[in-house]
Amino acid sequence: MNKTVFSVLKWTSVSGVLLVAMSCRRAAPGLEISQLVKTAEVQKYDGECSTTYPGKIKAASDVQLAFRVAGPILRFNAEVGEFVKKGDVLAEIDPRDYKLQYEATKAEYTQVTEESDRVIELYHRKSVPVNDYDKAVAAKQRIASLYHANLNALNDTKLKAPFDGYIQKKFFDAHEIVNIGTPVLSMINNDYYEVNIDIPSSDFVRRESFKEFYCEADVFPGVKIPLELLDVTQQANYNQLFRVRFRMKPEEKLNLAAGMSVSVTIRFEPGQEGLSIIPISSLFQKEDKSYVWVYDTAQMTVKMNPVQVVELDKDGQVIVESDLASGTRIVSAGVNGLREGQKVRLLAPVSSSNVGKLL
Repeated sequence: MNKTVFSVLKWTSVSGVLLVAMSCRRAAPGLEISQLVKTAEVQKYDGECSTTYPGKIKAASDVQLAFRVAGPILRFNAEVGEFVKKGDVLAEIDPRDYKLQYEATKAEYTQVTEESDRVIELYHRKSVPVNDYDKAVAAKQRIASLYHANLNALNDTKLKAPFDGYIQKKFFDAHEIVNIGTPVLSMINNDYYEVNIDIPSSDFVRRESFKEFYCEADVFPGVKIPLELLDVTQQANYNQLFRVRFRMKPEEKLNLAAGMSVSVTIRFEPGQEGLSIIPISSLFQKEDKSYVWVYDTAQMTVKMNPVQVVELDKDGQVIVESDLASGTRIVSAGVNGLREGQKVRLLAPVSSSNVGKLL
């Protein structure tokens, strides 16, 4: 056998051995190592809890004011942004025509009243028939109604503030002619404000457990302003949220105004059913929803379970609403990367006498 043929056979044998070795490696099944996790027990929450939502201060009433009579505006006595008190004259219609009509009616009223009173007195003395008496009474009632109508019209040439508040808008200028009922000014009520928030259905169904309400203005952090619940809408909007309206009395020391942003806190009655407390490290998100991994001690596997976050605690705990029973073990560390039904291994607890694992 020559040297060339020997070399070919040699390399062929070596290549065959390598191919067999590689095929054997591929054929060998991979070893799956269970992921290490740490677990904690779910605890029932019996204390009070609260939730906070963003809100905005708005005027309790934004009223548009109009004259009850028509005519040219003589003058405005208040400007936009000015604070006015109940009863202040805000604007006036030129009273010329109304004053003339009132004075003419007043003279007629005086004459008819005196004549009617004489006929009524004679009737009581049985000196005139009942027909004259009825005419006198009717004439007196007619002229009295006309007199008071013209007096009211003259008084209505002055537009007065119905409550304490601020002038918000002015829709006309002096000397312009306005019709009856046409808005001239708008005012916002300064007696109290409203605060509106939107809550999800998870809090809507618990509205009977609402206990206390307060808000904190962004410009006055740390100052709790009490709120009074007005109403909760019974139908969700297109975002599946329910509108909640509160009344807020203005604080004398706080310069609050409509349009300011606030944080509204709702506190619930203690002992609410379905609330649990778990480590915040056990939570993970999937498709904008919160979940935890429930550990099956018999199968040593994990199962995904949805939860609704109610309140975050400062000590690393979170209050959730779920169907988890007290004592259920959930994964509290190593939640990332797990999948449904995956086998896991529990992380061995550190001995209190072996701090730092030195022994």
